[in-house]
Amino acid sequence: MRNKIPCSAERLSLLDPPMIQAVVDRNAFHIGNQYISENRVRIVEADDAQISSAVIGNSGLYEQTIRLKEGHLISKCSCALPEEPMCRHCIAALLEYHRWAQPKNGQQKKTAPSSAPPQAQASPSRDSAPPPNPGSSTDLKLGEVMNFVEWLQPAIKALERGQPLPDSPKLVGDLAPWIQTIRGLEERRRESEEVRANLESDMRDREAYVGRLTQQAQISMEEIKSLQTSSLQLRQELTACKEMIAKVSEVASEVGSYDSQLKSLASEVMSKGSQLDKLAHSFREVSSALRALAKSPSIS
Repeated sequence: MRNKIPCSAERLSLLDPPMIQAVVDRNAFHIGNQYISENRVRIVEADDAQISSAVIGNSGLYEQTIRLKEGHLISKCSCALPEEPMCRHCIAALLEYHRWAQPKNGQQKKTAPSSAPPQAQASPSRDSAPPPNPGSSTDLKLGEVMNFVEWLQPAIKALERGQPLPDSPKLVGDLAPWIQTIRGLEERRRESEEVRANLESDMRDREAYVGRLTQQAQISMEEIKSLQTSSLQLRQELTACKEMIAKVSEVASEVGSYDSQLKSLASEVMSKGSQLDKLAHSFREVSSALRALAKSPSIS
């Protein structure tokens, strides 16, 4: 990834962390600063106009080239991150160069005489050490670098496949922290895989629990539907019973009216019966009188 941004600084060493943070992505600056604290950045070659560096990212080793040319800061990294206007690896390289350049500048200011004669300025002091060269600041041997690179390739493949890292070569100097950093990344990956496995197991348990709850809810819904159907039938039966009771009450009222009529008829029949009894008694008396007359001798 290659980016180009305007820059008013005359030297790369003048780009301090606040200036860098003001123009880059906040999250990218935070991660780049974290790379510095984890000792993942190495300056291969640098001066106030150009920096060549290497950074161990989360997915491998990336190379950076940063130049200050014609009022622009041109950064190039082998990563493919879409961070603008500068990726986290270039930010880490600038921060590391600023940290490296501060002791150098401070030593130059300390050893540079302010009022010495020209001859004294031309001859260096025995006690003053020459300024460090970023290319020689890391005392590395070519064999160690080759061993590290040979180990790094299968290590990256093992990280991608989730396999254990191969045995690391015995290295000293600045390459040893790199291996420790990679192993730390591998341990973090294992921890994250364990956490992910636990989360997946918990998720499966929760899904099974939700499935059981869903099944119980479906059974409850079916029971509710059945109860609603039974309730509807009961309401219909209750309505039919109410209609039947209303009809029975009507019949009862009619029966009551008939009963009163029957009682009145019965009283009339009883009165007529007494009259008939009197009439029959009269008829009996007349009959007995007639018999008596029939039996008596006739008067001559």
